[in-house]
Amino acid sequence: MKYFIYTRKSTDSEERQVLSIESQISELKEFAAKEKLEIVASPSEAKTAKEPGRTVFGEMLDRIEKGEACGILAWHPDRLARNSIDGGKIIYLLDTGKIKDLKFPTFWFDSTPQGKFMLNIAFGQSKYYIDNLSENIKRGHRAKLRKGIWPTFAPLGYLNNHKTKGIDIDPERASFIRKAFELYGTGEYTLKAIVKVLGQAGLKSYKGNVLSVSSVQRMLQNSIYYGVFSFNG
Repeated sequence: MKYFIYTRKSTDSEERQVLSIESQISELKEFAAKEKLEIVASPSEAKTAKEPGRTVFGEMLDRIEKGEACGILAWHPDRLARNSIDGGKIIYLLDTGKIKDLKFPTFWFDSTPQGKFMLNIAFGQSKYYIDNLSENIKRGHRAKLRKGIWPTFAPLGYLNNHKTKGIDIDPERASFIRKAFELYGTGEYTLKAIVKVLGQAGLKSYKGNVLSVSSVQRMLQNSIYYGVFSFNG
Protein backbone atom coordinates (compact mmCIF):
# COMPACT_ATOMS: atom_id res chain seq x y z
CA MET A 1 0.00 0.00 0.00
CA LYS A 2 1.26 3.47 -0.92
CA TYR A 3 0.84 6.55 1.26
CA PHE A 4 1.01 10.32 1.08
CA ILE A 5 2.54 12.12 4.05
CA TYR A 6 0.39 15.23 4.50
CA THR A 7 1.56 18.03 6.78
CA ARG A 8 -0.10 21.35 7.50
CA LYS A 9 0.42 24.34 9.76
CA SER A 10 -2.07 27.15 10.00
CA THR A 11 -1.22 30.79 9.40
CA ASP A 12 -4.41 31.78 11.23
CA SER A 13 -3.76 33.38 14.62
CA GLU A 14 -6.86 31.61 15.98
CA GLU A 15 -5.36 28.21 15.19
CA ARG A 16 -1.82 27.99 16.54
CA GLN A 17 -0.17 24.57 16.34
CA VAL A 18 2.62 23.27 18.52
CA LEU A 19 4.47 21.40 15.77
CA SER A 20 5.97 23.12 12.74
CA ILE A 21 5.74 21.53 9.30
CA GLU A 22 9.40 20.49 9.55
CA SER A 23 8.77 18.79 12.89
CA GLN A 24 5.71 16.99 11.54
CA ILE A 25 7.65 15.73 8.51
CA SER A 26 10.50 14.44 10.68
CA GLU A 27 8.15 12.67 13.07
CA LEU A 28 6.06 11.16 10.27
CA LYS A 29 9.06 9.92 8.28
CA GLU A 30 10.35 8.19 11.41
CA PHE A 31 6.89 6.68 11.94
CA ALA A 32 6.75 5.54 8.28
CA ALA A 33 10.16 3.90 8.54
CA LYS A 34 9.16 2.13 11.74
CA GLU A 35 5.90 0.89 10.19
CA LYS A 36 7.64 0.08 6.85
CA LEU A 37 5.22 2.27 4.86
CA GLU A 38 5.86 3.14 1.21
CA ILE A 39 5.67 6.93 0.79
CA VAL A 40 5.05 8.32 -2.73
CA ALA A 41 5.03 12.06 -1.87
CA SER A 42 4.99 14.46 1.08
CA PRO A 43 2.72 17.43 0.23
CA SER A 44 2.58 20.22 2.80
CA GLU A 45 0.98 23.63 3.08
CA ALA A 46 0.63 26.54 5.48
CA LYS A 47 -3.09 27.20 5.55
CA THR A 48 -5.97 26.91 7.99
CA ALA A 49 -8.30 23.93 7.66
CA LYS A 50 -11.32 25.58 9.28
CA GLU A 51 -12.79 26.21 5.84
CA PRO A 52 -12.55 24.21 2.58
CA GLY A 53 -10.40 25.26 -0.37
CA ARG A 54 -6.84 24.15 0.47
CA THR A 55 -5.08 23.73 -2.89
CA VAL A 56 -2.44 21.18 -1.86
CA PHE A 57 -4.96 19.10 0.11
CA GLY A 58 -7.35 19.07 -2.86
CA GLU A 59 -4.57 18.04 -5.26
CA MET A 60 -3.60 15.19 -2.95
CA LEU A 61 -7.16 13.86 -2.87
CA ASP A 62 -7.33 14.12 -6.68
CA ARG A 63 -4.15 12.03 -6.94
CA ILE A 64 -5.63 9.47 -4.54
CA GLU A 65 -8.76 9.22 -6.69
CA LYS A 66 -6.50 8.56 -9.69
CA GLY A 67 -4.90 5.67 -7.83
CA GLU A 68 -1.44 7.09 -7.11
CA ALA A 69 -1.82 6.08 -3.47
CA CYS A 70 -4.55 4.76 -1.22
CA GLY A 71 -3.39 5.89 2.20
CA ILE A 72 -2.58 9.11 4.06
CA LEU A 73 -0.17 9.56 6.94
CA ALA A 74 -0.71 12.71 9.04
CA TRP A 75 0.13 13.84 12.56
CA HIS A 76 -3.52 14.00 13.70
CA PRO A 77 -6.97 14.05 12.03
CA ASP A 78 -7.14 17.83 12.61
CA ARG A 79 -4.28 18.23 10.11
CA LEU A 80 -6.64 16.85 7.47
CA ALA A 81 -9.85 18.67 8.33
CA ARG A 82 -11.35 21.18 10.72
CA ASN A 83 -14.49 21.67 8.64
CA SER A 84 -17.42 19.40 7.73
CA ILE A 85 -16.83 19.46 3.95
CA ASP A 86 -13.23 18.24 4.00
CA GLY A 87 -13.99 15.78 6.80
CA GLY A 88 -16.95 14.45 4.80
CA LYS A 89 -14.76 14.08 1.71
CA ILE A 90 -12.26 11.92 3.63
CA ILE A 91 -15.08 9.72 4.98
CA TYR A 92 -16.61 9.41 1.50
CA LEU A 93 -13.30 8.31 -0.04
CA LEU A 94 -13.02 5.71 2.74
CA ASP A 95 -16.57 4.51 1.99
CA THR A 96 -15.83 4.17 -1.73
CA GLY A 97 -12.49 2.45 -1.15
CA LYS A 98 -10.37 5.17 -2.76
CA ILE A 99 -8.72 5.67 0.60
CA LYS A 100 -7.99 2.31 2.22
CA ASP A 101 -6.04 3.47 5.24
CA LEU A 102 -5.23 6.52 7.38
CA LYS A 103 -2.38 6.48 9.85
CA PHE A 104 -1.64 8.92 12.68
CA PRO A 105 1.06 8.66 15.36
CA THR A 106 -1.34 10.33 17.80
CA PHE A 107 -4.67 8.70 16.86
CA TRP A 108 -5.82 5.11 16.31
CA PHE A 109 -7.77 4.36 13.12
CA ASP A 110 -8.88 1.36 11.11
CA SER A 111 -11.23 1.40 8.13
CA THR A 112 -14.21 -0.22 9.82
CA PRO A 113 -17.62 1.23 10.72
CA GLN A 114 -16.32 1.79 14.27
CA GLY A 115 -13.08 3.34 12.99
CA LYS A 116 -14.92 5.73 10.67
CA PHE A 117 -17.31 6.64 13.50
CA MET A 118 -14.36 7.54 15.74
CA LEU A 119 -12.75 9.50 12.89
CA ASN A 120 -15.98 11.45 12.44
CA ILE A 121 -15.91 12.28 16.15
CA ALA A 122 -12.28 13.47 15.83
CA PHE A 123 -13.22 15.72 12.89
CA GLY A 124 -16.21 17.02 14.86
CA GLN A 125 -14.04 17.76 17.90
CA SER A 126 -11.57 19.66 15.68
CA LYS A 127 -14.38 21.76 14.24
CA TYR A 128 -15.82 22.38 17.70
CA TYR A 129 -12.40 23.50 18.98
CA ILE A 130 -12.06 26.09 16.18
CA ASP A 131 -15.67 27.29 16.48
CA ASN A 132 -15.38 27.61 20.26
CA LEU A 133 -11.98 29.33 20.07
CA SER A 134 -13.30 31.81 17.51
CA GLU A 135 -16.30 32.60 19.74
CA ASN A 136 -14.02 33.12 22.75
CA ILE A 137 -11.85 35.54 20.75
CA LYS A 138 -14.95 37.46 19.60
CA ARG A 139 -16.15 37.65 23.20
CA GLY A 140 -12.73 38.98 24.22
CA HIS A 141 -12.96 41.61 21.49
CA ARG A 142 -16.41 42.68 22.68
CA ALA A 143 -15.14 43.00 26.26
CA LYS A 144 -12.30 45.26 25.08
CA LEU A 145 -14.67 47.34 22.96
CA ARG A 146 -16.94 47.98 25.94
CA LYS A 147 -13.88 49.42 27.73
CA GLY A 148 -12.85 51.51 24.73
CA ILE A 149 -9.75 49.41 24.08
CA TRP A 150 -8.59 48.75 20.51
CA PRO A 151 -8.97 44.93 20.34
CA THR A 152 -6.55 43.78 17.67
CA PHE A 153 -3.26 44.62 15.91
CA ALA A 154 -2.28 48.26 16.44
CA PRO A 155 -2.55 50.64 13.47
CA LEU A 156 0.60 52.34 12.20
CA GLY A 157 1.85 54.86 14.74
CA TYR A 158 0.75 52.78 17.73
CA LEU A 159 2.17 49.68 19.42
CA ASN A 160 0.35 46.84 21.14
CA ASN A 161 1.01 46.82 24.87
CA HIS A 162 0.92 43.17 25.93
CA LYS A 163 0.73 44.07 29.63
CA THR A 164 -2.24 46.43 29.47
CA LYS A 165 -3.74 44.73 26.34
CA GLY A 166 -4.22 48.21 24.90
CA ILE A 167 -2.19 50.29 22.45
CA ASP A 168 0.47 52.93 23.09
CA ILE A 169 1.89 55.64 20.86
CA ASP A 170 4.87 54.34 18.87
CA PRO A 171 7.76 56.72 19.69
CA GLU A 172 9.55 55.88 16.44
CA ARG A 173 6.66 56.30 13.99
CA ALA A 174 4.17 58.65 15.67
CA SER A 175 5.92 61.83 14.50
CA PHE A 176 5.76 60.64 10.87
CA ILE A 177 2.03 59.96 11.14
CA ARG A 178 1.47 63.40 12.67
CA LYS A 179 3.54 64.95 9.86
CA ALA A 180 1.36 63.25 7.23
CA PHE A 181 -1.78 64.82 8.72
CA GLU A 182 -0.11 68.22 8.92
CA LEU A 183 1.02 68.08 5.29
CA TYR A 184 -2.38 66.96 4.05
CA GLY A 185 -4.08 69.63 6.15
CA THR A 186 -2.28 72.39 4.26
CA GLY A 187 -4.12 71.41 1.08
CA GLU A 188 -0.85 71.72 -0.84
CA TYR A 189 0.19 68.04 -0.84
CA THR A 190 -1.33 65.21 -2.83
CA LEU A 191 -1.37 61.66 -1.47
CA LYS A 192 1.51 60.77 -3.80
CA ALA A 193 3.53 63.72 -2.50
CA ILE A 194 2.93 62.62 1.10
CA VAL A 195 3.96 59.05 0.24
CA LYS A 196 7.19 60.44 -1.21
CA VAL A 197 7.91 62.54 1.89
CA LEU A 198 7.24 59.59 4.22
CA GLY A 199 9.36 57.30 2.05
CA GLN A 200 12.27 59.73 2.12
CA ALA A 201 11.92 59.95 5.91
CA GLY A 202 12.22 56.16 6.08
CA LEU A 203 8.73 55.34 7.31
CA LYS A 204 7.72 51.75 6.53
CA SER A 205 4.91 49.44 7.56
CA TYR A 206 5.32 46.99 10.43
CA LYS A 207 6.15 44.34 7.82
CA GLY A 208 8.93 46.52 6.42
CA ASN A 209 7.14 47.57 3.24
CA VAL A 210 7.17 51.04 1.70
CA LEU A 211 3.78 52.69 2.21
CA SER A 212 1.50 52.80 -0.82
CA VAL A 213 -0.84 55.63 -1.80
CA SER A 214 -3.88 53.56 -0.77
CA SER A 215 -2.38 52.78 2.67
CA VAL A 216 -1.72 56.47 3.31
CA GLN A 217 -5.24 57.31 2.17
CA ARG A 218 -6.69 54.74 4.61
CA MET A 219 -4.49 56.14 7.36
CA LEU A 220 -5.73 59.69 6.81
CA GLN A 221 -9.33 58.44 6.84
CA ASN A 222 -8.87 56.40 10.02
CA SER A 223 -10.70 58.06 12.92
CA ILE A 224 -8.58 56.24 15.51
CA TYR A 225 -5.97 59.01 15.10
CA TYR A 226 -8.34 61.45 16.80
CA GLY A 227 -9.45 58.93 19.43
CA VAL A 228 -12.57 57.35 17.91
CA PHE A 229 -12.61 53.92 16.33
CA SER A 230 -14.99 51.50 14.67
CA PHE A 231 -14.48 47.74 14.73
CA ASN A 232 -16.64 45.31 12.69
CA GLY A 233 -19.42 47.88 12.62
